[in-house]
Amino acid sequence: MGSLKLEPALSRPDLLAAPVAKALAVWPEDAPIDADQVLVAAIDPELADTAAFCEAYEVGLEVSANCVIVAGRRGEVTRYAACIVLATTRADVNGVIRRHLDVRKASFAPMDDAVRLTGMEYGGITPIGLPADWPILVDSRVAAAPHVIVGSGVRHSKIAIAGPALGALPGAEVIQDLAKSID
Repeated sequence: MGSLKLEPALSRPDLLAAPVAKALAVWPEDAPIDADQVLVAAIDPELADTAAFCEAYEVGLEVSANCVIVAGRRGEVTRYAACIVLATTRADVNGVIRRHLDVRKASFAPMDDAVRLTGMEYGGITPIGLPADWPILVDSRVAAAPHVIVGSGVRHSKIAIAGPALGALPGAEVIQDLAKSID
């Protein structure tokens, strides 16, 4: 995992957003990994954005996952979903994701809404600890990865977790071609 200094996330709640720490404290017993196998590393918050992070900490884009919040509307109803894709791909917001949410139009949620609704920092949002009624859409490439690096809910750290564990989170669904490769 590059030059990251990883340690069990449960032992470092100071490196996690409050909803993330709370979710880890009630980690499902039937999850593919134990909560103590979710690791965290402190990073420079100025290097939290994917490209800068990967370069500074020698982490390959192919193991770096992004969690993006998508908002879709149908009539007066707005539906939110978290989408987890590898940094080498781009979420198919107006194709696969829009159809999955059964909305007329979908787009990345406005930053203020994403931060307010998740209780996490923009640029650090993670699928762990999201609102229970949100679907978590995981690209099949993420779920197939032995380990990925994803946000921790804050910009000053990152989580390392087994890809299959993300696909097994409560409310998660693994979807083939949720994202398209970046050429």
